Amino acid sequence: MLDFYAIEWDYEPRMFTLESDRDGNPVQAFTPDFYLPTYDLYIEITTLNQRLVTKKNRKARRLQELYPEVRVKVLYQRDYLHLLVKYGLEAPSQLSGRLGVGSPLRLAPDPQPLAPPDRSRESA
Repeated sequence: MLDFYAIEWDYEPRMFTLESDRDGNPVQAFTPDFYLPTYDLYIEITTLNQRLVTKKNRKARRLQELYPEVRVKVLYQRDYLHLLVKYGLEAPSQLSGRLGVGSPLRLAPDPQPLAPPDRSRESA
């Protein structure tokens, strides 16, 4: 879908260290799935497995604590399935049982519309 709309993206371009041992070696890290350079935004796609969702949300929150300048959104499986239907990539009937009827599309942790960052105030 990103290619169709000519949105530039990179797959897992950066690993963020979330925790290190005493010697400075990473013991916990987070590598978001996609980076959208135009929007300066990382996207993590997760599944409905609650254990994994909780773990990825925890990592996304920790990333924001340690790297406040980094923008990251978690896209849940239900969000992904809604997009498949919205853009005609899968018929709604194919999603019965996998997607709650009337479930809204939500992006977490920050549900703001995507817009390129305002770089007008940045210095050279």
